[in-house]
Amino acid sequence: MRADPPIADLPILDLSGLAAAADAGDATALRPVADAFDVACRAHGFCYIANHGVAQDLIDGAFAMSAAFHARPLEEKQAIAINRAHRGYMAMASSVIVTSSIEKATRPNLSESLMLMHDVAPGDEAGPLDGPNQYPAHPAGFRAAVSAYDAALQSLARRMTRMIAVALELPPDGLDRYFARPTTFLRLLHYPPSPPGADARQYGSAPHTDYGFITILAQDRTGGLQVRSRDHHWIDAVPIDGTFVVNIGDMGSRWTNGVWRSTPHRVINRSGGDRYSMPYFYDPDTAETIACLPTCCSTENPPRFPPVRYGDYLMDRIDANYAYRAKADA
Repeated sequence: MRADPPIADLPILDLSGLAAAADAGDATALRPVADAFDVACRAHGFCYIANHGVAQDLIDGAFAMSAAFHARPLEEKQAIAINRAHRGYMAMASSVIVTSSIEKATRPNLSESLMLMHDVAPGDEAGPLDGPNQYPAHPAGFRAAVSAYDAALQSLARRMTRMIAVALELPPDGLDRYFARPTTFLRLLHYPPSPPGADARQYGSAPHTDYGFITILAQDRTGGLQVRSRDHHWIDAVPIDGTFVVNIGDMGSRWTNGVWRSTPHRVINRSGGDRYSMPYFYDPDTAETIACLPTCCSTENPPRFPPVRYGDYLMDRIDANYAYRAKADA
């Protein structure tokens, strides 16, 4: 890992060859893109990835299913309201981000979403959020299209984890054990346009950091995602055809002793139309303890964060930020 680079626009990384190099565990072949990822994570905690290997028809199909689901009647969506396993429909303005480190949220997020998580075999429910996904009956073909997309994103994330291990001066499989049972979230988000006359603090998604390891985001062409730079300016993560936006979450930052940034970001939809996005969160097993990696600390640079069990960290934030948790506990 090298010295911090200067602030610039969000970089675009070319992942051509990632699949073959990651599957073979070839550290030499992974090194160039791993080094580029290290630079991006030091500067921003964010980048774009191109030539990522996920077929465009899978992405388009998942977007189409998301838009069709959100167009269904509210009572139909509420029939699969989010459950205690954090799976299902979250209605408009039902989450308030209270764990932000940079701004106190004063209004609920102006968005609705459907949350799907990792599949859990019956009888294998070990984690705090293990449970059944809730798939809508309509539109037809929803489960097949969205599950195919989810599987493609998990394959990409597993390969990227091997690239990331090399960036952190570990063997390509150096992080694999933390993801033997990954915690995954696929969130199908719909942001309506900001209301006329809305003030500057009415967000589609208020400033926040992600909780886990990495996020892989597909966004439509509407725009609205902004990333906070180290000098406290907001950088537009404009939609770029053929790319995903990738960012480091809190656990990724803790692993690197804060060298890689878990960067605040927000969404403001001023387009006048609807915005759809599909963040995929790829995180460790909830039972795993995340502590500073030995390659990221030394006697002169001791760990800045205490070890934390990922499931505990995750539940603290979910319990704080989602209204349905408080209602269920009342």
